[in-house]
Amino acid sequence: MSIRSEPLIGVGGPTRRAASLGVWLDRESVFSWLMMAPPILFLAAFVGYPLCYGIFLSLQDRPVAQPGVFVGLKNFAADFKDPVFWQVVANTFVYTGIATMLKMVGGLGLALAMNQQFRMKNLVRAVLLLPFIVPTVLSTVAWMWILDPAFSVLNWFMIALGVPKPGPSWLGNPILAMASIIFINTWRGLPFYGITLLAGLQTVPPELYEAATIDGASGWQRFRYVTLPLLQSIILIVTLFSVIFTFADFQLVYVLTHGGPQNATQLFATYAFDIGMGAGQLGLGASVALAMLPALALLILALTIYMRRQ
Repeated sequence: MSIRSEPLIGVGGPTRRAASLGVWLDRESVFSWLMMAPPILFLAAFVGYPLCYGIFLSLQDRPVAQPGVFVGLKNFAADFKDPVFWQVVANTFVYTGIATMLKMVGGLGLALAMNQQFRMKNLVRAVLLLPFIVPTVLSTVAWMWILDPAFSVLNWFMIALGVPKPGPSWLGNPILAMASIIFINTWRGLPFYGITLLAGLQTVPPELYEAATIDGASGWQRFRYVTLPLLQSIILIVTLFSVIFTFADFQLVYVLTHGGPQNATQLFATYAFDIGMGAGQLGLGASVALAMLPALALLILALTIYMRRQ
């Protein structure tokens, strides 16, 4: 007696589908897009939408709590005719350029010092992060007290050294106010530079320094021909981040000087906020904020070209 065997319908179907799905996911291009999808969606939602809405506002005459009227590029034309706008452009480039240079030089020196062997090295490295960790508004309020003309610890110290009372008006003088915010931005940004460059220094093989020393290279020559070339890509990346953060700085300047005195410390971000939220002209404020993008792009492009040529 023979037993007739019937094929089991559906057996192996899910397994084959799972196997084909696994093969599909194993493709490098598919896996890469799956990993990139969440950050792309995040950027589209929290960066792309505000940018598109800002462009939409900049093309309108839009007072607060009133419907907007399409005006095309009139807001940008009004910005270019505004003398304060060009003062803001100059202030922003001066502030960004000097602060970035100071942070780059100071951060590199800090990284070289922290790369040496000394006692309590890890504790010192942790303490160096404090200016970067402390909230900007909190540290800025502390600096307001330090630079206050009546209660300034700095002025008390200078008066004790013989400076006439009441001492310099750090935030009341246009030049001193700009110098003060540049110094505070540098103080706050040095840990970011220092720690990042320190991580890069620790990847440099010691054998390269030993070979350079055997060849008779001095300390400056080892730094010039060994350290700097190997850190060039890291310096470029950190500098680009610093330029972006400094160019769009808002909290420090707004809390410390509010753009004063006489718009001497007014930057793109603070000026756009004053026009958009203070004066209630949302369209004009959006146009000022968007005017920052081409300038920032040109600055980053010039810096990238310069660093790559080096």
